[in-house]
Amino acid sequence: MKTDTDKKSDLSAQIATAIRDAIVSGDMIVDERLPSEAELSEQFNVSRPTVREALKRLAAQSLIRTQRGAFGGAFVNRLSYEEAYGQQITTATLLLSMNAVSFETACEARYALERACTPLAAQRRDADHLATMRAEIHRQGQPGLSDESFCASDVTFHRALVDCAANPVLSYQLAGAVEAMQPLMNMITFTARSRSEIVTLHTRIADALEASDATAAESALHDLEAYTLHLGRDVMAARRPA
Repeated sequence: MKTDTDKKSDLSAQIATAIRDAIVSGDMIVDERLPSEAELSEQFNVSRPTVREALKRLAAQSLIRTQRGAFGGAFVNRLSYEEAYGQQITTATLLLSMNAVSFETACEARYALERACTPLAAQRRDADHLATMRAEIHRQGQPGLSDESFCASDVTFHRALVDCAANPVLSYQLAGAVEAMQPLMNMITFTARSRSEIVTLHTRIADALEASDATAAESALHDLEAYTLHLGRDVMAARRPA
């Protein structure tokens, strides 16, 4: 594990990075106990509060876990895809909110990624995934559904589409695309879109996946993208000063 630190920069961040690198490289394995705070303090030649801050950084990334008691301490954690989803979504949301990403760029990226899942989704979808999609379609057709609930249902439907591919790596990568990009697009288009049109397109997607017809599912996604882009352009045009 690297022990050199640059006094000019954040020492706790450097220590966290050194331990993270050791975990990623396999030098430290799952369930291995980290050295004590005193040992790390001596190893890195820093104060114990600095070490404690570094460990907090690692815990926030779910890379380590802590246990109390005589056999306690900090241990290398086994990070699951499910635990990492939240970080992926948070990072994607921050990137989109802090940088000038156009509606068309976000839309293009999101649908390109979703279409990449479609062939696998058509092969591997199961009854639970289809039931989730059908339930959300039914929910979206309810006349009393609020805009916020409709948007949330929209996200759930597309997460189910991605999860139909039964590939945890794809689900992880697309968690940010669906749960960060889609709400961004919904915020722009929700006042202008036709719920019945969305329900029709969602139904086409679900029907195609149930029939294991990847081509039809991709076609429905393409039409949904075209409809979303059309709405976005209309809304943006209406907002421009005359």
